[in-house]
Amino acid sequence: MPPIWRKTEASVLAILNIKNLPDGLYERLKLRAEQQHRSVAQEVTHILDQVLVAAEPLSILDLQGLGKSAWTGMDAAAHVDTERRAWD
Repeated sequence: MPPIWRKTEASVLAILNIKNLPDGLYERLKLRAEQQHRSVAQEVTHILDQVLVAAEPLSILDLQGLGKSAWTGMDAAAHVDTERRAWD
């Protein structure tokens, strides 16, 4: 059995190394971290978590039925013809 102090695969955290980070961006990140009472590494982790976890993929299927009430009682083909004639 390995010693208790030895880390297992499950307890190893990833390391992210960012090369060529512009100074201005780093300064804004550092300021934001200070305002949130976090280290720069904690702030980067927080930002990535907010962006990657919170963002759900959008689907065109979510648009199904939107605007249906605007077309109630309207002849869609006639409306399109009217709009096309206005282009000329």
